[in-house]
Amino acid sequence: MTEYLPSKTAFGEVSIIFSWIILANVVLTYGMETAFFRFRESENDNKVISTGLISLLATTIAFVVLAFLGLDQIAEWSGKSADYWKWVIGILAFDTLMVIPFAWMRAQGKAMKYAVIKMVNVIISVGMTAIFLIWLPDLPALAQYLPADKVELYFIALMAASAFTLLVVCKIYLRKWEFDARLWKKMLRYGFPILIAGIAFAINETFDKILLEWLLIDDATAQVGVYTACYRVAVGMTLFATAFKLGIEPFFFSESKSKNATATYAMITKMFVVLGSIALITYTVFVDVIKRAIIAEEYWEALNIVPVILVAYLFFGIYQTLSVWYKVTDRTSYGAWISVLGAAITIGLNIWLIPIIGYMASALTTCAAYGLMMIVSYLLGRKHYHIPYEVGNMLLYLAISIGSTVFFFYGIREYFGANTWQMYLSGITLAAIVSLFILGRERNFIKTLLKKT
Repeated sequence: MTEYLPSKTAFGEVSIIFSWIILANVVLTYGMETAFFRFRESENDNKVISTGLISLLATTIAFVVLAFLGLDQIAEWSGKSADYWKWVIGILAFDTLMVIPFAWMRAQGKAMKYAVIKMVNVIISVGMTAIFLIWLPDLPALAQYLPADKVELYFIALMAASAFTLLVVCKIYLRKWEFDARLWKKMLRYGFPILIAGIAFAINETFDKILLEWLLIDDATAQVGVYTACYRVAVGMTLFATAFKLGIEPFFFSESKSKNATATYAMITKMFVVLGSIALITYTVFVDVIKRAIIAEEYWEALNIVPVILVAYLFFGIYQTLSVWYKVTDRTSYGAWISVLGAAITIGLNIWLIPIIGYMASALTTCAAYGLMMIVSYLLGRKHYHIPYEVGNMLLYLAISIGSTVFFFYGIREYFGANTWQMYLSGITLAAIVSLFILGRERNFIKTLLKKT
């Protein structure tokens, strides 16, 4: 997309609006997704589904009405055009209404259907974005009905994709509705700490872009665009951590009553660390190939943040697996406080460091926040719900992987130069050594996993 928006500033505007979208998504779903997984284990399925659907439908309608009534105020406060926000409101509404349908698919084990629909959503988004941003000048019959502003066209494309996806999954809305006020209150109480944690997570995830625009002096929005573009080069680790969470979260709850639950949780966390450590160094070696497929050359100036963001998302993925202790024991308030701690670090360090070192401050702060959340979650979990993690081995693998990543990117890559054969030969050799070392030490563990699958 960076190649087809007119400037770094335009991409920066898109990035900042997306930051607000992520924050708004958390508020509009207010923990209902996790509450759905929690209560379908102990309550009537149809009541849980219907109560969640009705709750989100009612609040979404209220949001849409209030947002359109205050559209001019939103535009004035944000400094972004109301023409952008009117489409963003639609995106938020459609995405919120898809939360329970997608949660139901995951709960039913329909991973393939879930993945296919998500992939179709991406294909439609990319396809319509290509039509609007690249080929629209060659389609005068269509162009006459659409705005000329490419940023606005981008949000129209996203809203169309969200609307189509909602149509695909909306069948669940046609079931018999049973609103249970007692259950709804329980879901709200359970979900409230998740909401607080979600807001804090959204701050950790996106508020750095907003703070960069507020705190940088020269070409602030353009610098946000450069930073966000290179942030996206780390998409591989982001997708890995997210996919792992989506696949494993329903299993956490269903396994909670098993007598071997804690041993299983320890095994899952170790599996993530093993795979994540190998993925980190391997992905870093090929960053210069990946960047060409994701962002335009004029954005490469911020590429030094990529290894830092990759490590940050490795920490985040570990934190997500460690967080099982407060979810299965209904101590979700701990998750909220851990996320609030991370958000405080995010805000504090960004305010302190952005004026000094610019967008590198935001990358380092993201890594520090997720690293601290990971450590605090482990320490609290050890006290309240002991899980026999192999801490020594996991720390060893993380240290080797992170150390090798830093040595390769800021040492070998700088010495030989990006995209040279010497760089790739050295990097592939280093990644192979790290991978063989980890896999060799864990060959029995891997055999056990393969037998279970």
